[in-house]
Amino acid sequence: MLTHGENRNGGVSPTPEDNKSQFLMNRERLLIGYERPGLETRLNIQHSGIWGQSGKGAFNVFEAWAKMKAKNGLFAQVGRVALAYDDERIIGTNDWAMASLSHDIIRAGYEGKGHKAHLILAYNQNAECLTQGGNYYANGAQPYKSMMTAWYHYDFPKIPLGASLLFMNIGMQGGEKDDNPHSEYQQLLGGYLSFTPKHWRMEGSYYHQLGKNEEGIKINAWMASTKVDWSPTDKYGVEAGFDYMSGDKWFAVPPSGSIGVIQHKEIKGFNPIYGSHHKFYGAMDFFYVSTYVNGFTPGLQNAFAGIHFQPMKRLTVKADYHYLATATKLLDMDMTLGHQIGVEARYVFTKDIRLSAGYSFMTGTETMEKLKRANDNGSLRWAWFSLSISPRIFAIKW
Repeated sequence: MLTHGENRNGGVSPTPEDNKSQFLMNRERLLIGYERPGLETRLNIQHSGIWGQSGKGAFNVFEAWAKMKAKNGLFAQVGRVALAYDDERIIGTNDWAMASLSHDIIRAGYEGKGHKAHLILAYNQNAECLTQGGNYYANGAQPYKSMMTAWYHYDFPKIPLGASLLFMNIGMQGGEKDDNPHSEYQQLLGGYLSFTPKHWRMEGSYYHQLGKNEEGIKINAWMASTKVDWSPTDKYGVEAGFDYMSGDKWFAVPPSGSIGVIQHKEIKGFNPIYGSHHKFYGAMDFFYVSTYVNGFTPGLQNAFAGIHFQPMKRLTVKADYHYLATATKLLDMDMTLGHQIGVEARYVFTKDIRLSAGYSFMTGTETMEKLKRANDNGSLRWAWFSLSISPRIFAIKW
């Protein structure tokens, strides 16, 4: 069970009055699993909702899969699966969101002797289209119509180095239901590195997007990231890093109250698609969770530094700073979006009960106000807490 509360002040709505809110959320999951040599199954039923809302909230099956495993490392898995790869920037569970992310897939591969190779296939359809040739998919549980993904990871045997390669071919629904329905395909390819010598953790990644979006516009976007963490003891450590997400050229914001039309022959704005976005770009989630005023993106530069320490047993405290700016030069606006500072504390009562709380403050610029179409972005505040209780009620081996 997860109980989550937030106090928001500013950021995504047109006026300061609309930006203020306080609410409590709950998520309950009932996980049933079974495992024996050669076979593993899981059923994870989920309910999420706001305290006091009418109706029954959102009730769904978060995971339901069966996995067959051979002694030589080969496996095959089918069903609804929560996927998480590497640092979860591109494919992750996005567990901060109450609904989280899972995928209806077939996954097959090999794991052994430092090698991991996965092949993932997905094809989604609306129930009401089953008698129409199965050629149109919209507003379903997944944002894509089809997905083909290949992932390979290797852990080097004599040095603490891991390397991954990722390729995705994603089919998005193009056209209209009654007017030339078809798929437009976009590709993503890139890699991730992690180097973990004593007291250090160094990470880096690069991804490139190609193909076309749903409207058939050509895509040519990329991102790169790097992060270094130094923790000489379990009691404290420091980290720093930089993220760069390419942005659309000629990004302009029409005056308030008017509609701007921008013709893009090529999309340059990188989309981190199915990743755990809350882990990156500042805890206030202004970027790659909520959209900009015209649907395109000026990209993002995120330079950050932070500390983490353990003042007492079971208590961990983190603090970080983010300098945020667009990647694209803007018309008549500065590229700087603002400065964000965040503090988070976590206390572990027992192995299955923990309490977390955090506070973030951001000084946004005039650019931030215009891009988000929200006033009073000079002083943005956000506070939250989260109580997680995850007991194992019953387990048996035979």
